Amino acid sequence: MVSKQAFLCSLGSVYLSLLFVFLLMDVYARPANSSALKEKGVDKDENEILPRDHLNGVKMEMDGHLNKDFHQEVFLGKEMEEFDEDSEPRRNRKKLMAIFAKVDVNDDKRISAKEMQRWIMEKTEEHFQEAVKENKMHFRAVDPDGDGRVSWDEYKVKFLASKGHNEKEVAEKIKNNEELKIDEETLEVLDNLKDRWYQADNPPADLLLNEEEFLSFLHPEHSRGMLKFMVKEIVRDLDQDGDKKLVLSEFISLPVGTVENQQAQDIDDDWVKDRKKEFEEVIDANHDGIVTMEELEEYMDPMNEYNALNEAKQMIAVADENQNHHLEMEEILKYGEYFTGSKLMDYARNVHEEF
Repeated sequence: MVSKQAFLCSLGSVYLSLLFVFLLMDVYARPANSSALKEKGVDKDENEILPRDHLNGVKMEMDGHLNKDFHQEVFLGKEMEEFDEDSEPRRNRKKLMAIFAKVDVNDDKRISAKEMQRWIMEKTEEHFQEAVKENKMHFRAVDPDGDGRVSWDEYKVKFLASKGHNEKEVAEKIKNNEELKIDEETLEVLDNLKDRWYQADNPPADLLLNEEEFLSFLHPEHSRGMLKFMVKEIVRDLDQDGDKKLVLSEFISLPVGTVENQQAQDIDDDWVKDRKKEFEEVIDANHDGIVTMEELEEYMDPMNEYNALNEAKQMIAVADENQNHHLEMEEILKYGEYFTGSKLMDYARNVHEEF
């Protein structure tokens, strides 16, 4: 007969084994790249002054990966946070119906590509204005004396303080030109940030950023010059032969790291498939198999009306079951997860009640 102590030990071993399995499943269920996940790991104070990989309403991340939330961002705008997966499905459906009515400007009970284009531009502008609003707070964090200008050294002090360094000690050492003890990884980040700082500094260059320039530093999508710089950085990281252009094989190259199991392999396969489609159908505008910096810049520009129209047509095509090149209420509710990122459960059973 098994003793109570032995039974409890055995039970504990089983529990730990199951916990280990679930942790592994969680790791391998994550895409090879996920800026959203990386953002969650960033300290709040650091987040205020450090440029993010993810830019709302921009089709590509700062690190060159596709923005997986782009459709939801340009369809929902500031209302994106209201569509939580834990929200009551009926409430989400009603919100989506209210959005449909706003997009349907001529009230003909269907959404055209032009109506969707107008809506996308409007929602993108919302993201722009939200970034401007946040930037005012972030700028104050790095401009404690309130003179309206921030030097590179002032920013450097705040950045290192967010990394755990003593702010007063760092400021004193920088002032006296003394050597700072900084690890290689942080030094590399600082070098990249300094390059970006110089780019954001409008002529005549004085290495002092005002509030508008600091906005360009944090949000390159707000400045044509910084958008060009961002594109150069992406091409530099992906370009394998140094010709400052991208071919398909370069664009779909897998991230550094080995595939450890079939689930991870499937995720990487999806990643390659998505990038191949985006390269061939959207970014390579003249379909010559080569993406130039100019093409990538046009693709990245969130206020490009031609891109907004193409995006509108693509979004409609996803849910356009009757192939009339418009979206009806039933279609947008049925494909609600695509537009909102949240499942509208029990669609077949409940959609009739809403009408």
